[in-house]
Amino acid sequence: MSNATTTTDVITPVPGVTQGTWEVDVAHSTISAVARHMMITKVRGYFHTFSGSVRIGPTLEETVAEASIDAGSIDTRQQMRDDHLRSPDFLDVGNHPSIDFRSATIEEAGERRYRVTGDLTIRGVTKPIVLEAEFGGVKVNPYGKTVAFVSAVADLDRESFGMTWNQAIESGGVLVSKRFKLELELQLVKSE
Repeated sequence: MSNATTTTDVITPVPGVTQGTWEVDVAHSTISAVARHMMITKVRGYFHTFSGSVRIGPTLEETVAEASIDAGSIDTRQQMRDDHLRSPDFLDVGNHPSIDFRSATIEEAGERRYRVTGDLTIRGVTKPIVLEAEFGGVKVNPYGKTVAFVSAVADLDRESFGMTWNQAIESGGVLVSKRFKLELELQLVKSE
């Protein structure tokens, strides 16, 4: 019996995920931001244009996740609100067209769970954030491509990125919550 190592014997930091680059399949992925309106209702905005990848190394320390989002592609299904979100009060897309992320560390945080720490840049302001990620597994899609599934969420303070606009409401509180969630549902396809 041979002691040679085959590609299926290679140990990777995520079970079932082979080393190499995995690209975000935009057609089967969503990135959204969720904030409270009038301190009660949750309003969700979807970003329609984005890209990203995860380069799986032999260890988590050598694994890197990156993403870039077209800030102007935000869509909350209400044109006036979308225009306001694109304005200098919020995303300021005229001066800062992209939202960018690059991981610094990825750590195990339980079964199929990972804590991804990295730098997020919004409006030209870069802050460290933590994404709580869950690995959903690996499948072969109907086209014979190997795909992996990842969900992740980060709880963020929008004011720390310079988005300080708000408006007091008569019944008390403010129009837009200070905190918002960034949510990702990603299907990743192994590059050739």
